[in-house]
Amino acid sequence: MKLYHGGTEPVQKPMIIETQRLLDFGKGFYVTSNQEQANRWAMIKQNRNGSNAKAIVSVYEFNEILFNQDKYKVKSFETANEEWLDFIASNRRDFVNHPYDIVKGAVANDTLYATLLLYETGVLSKQETIARLKVHKLFDQISFHNNSVLNELKFIESYQL
Repeated sequence: MKLYHGGTEPVQKPMIIETQRLLDFGKGFYVTSNQEQANRWAMIKQNRNGSNAKAIVSVYEFNEILFNQDKYKVKSFETANEEWLDFIASNRRDFVNHPYDIVKGAVANDTLYATLLLYETGVLSKQETIARLKVHKLFDQISFHNNSVLNELKFIESYQL
């Protein structure tokens, strides 16, 4: 399957880098199977980094059979449900060290941040939060959490928007 990473430079050799941002699925290298979402993320990152930054999408091939084998510990959220919400809230609250090599699920992107903030501050219940999230088009994200699994991503190309 093809996977896409939106950024400001080509990423031929994916790495897990230290970040100050608390991410949905924890510290890892993030991709999506949706090219439109990767394009959007590249543009967002370009805008955050200023006028000299480029919007670049790196494209990879990944053997999706690995999602269903015992070689890696995979956590897959089939939908935006209570378990997914708890996992994201936990990761966004603190740098959590979960036991997974790969995490797959819906992306709680910046446009949904206000809804998540209302949940995290106790204004919305889990059920109210999930109901609000389901009216949005949720794209997928896949995060890789160690170098062994990152080696399974085969760089194909990158392109500039």
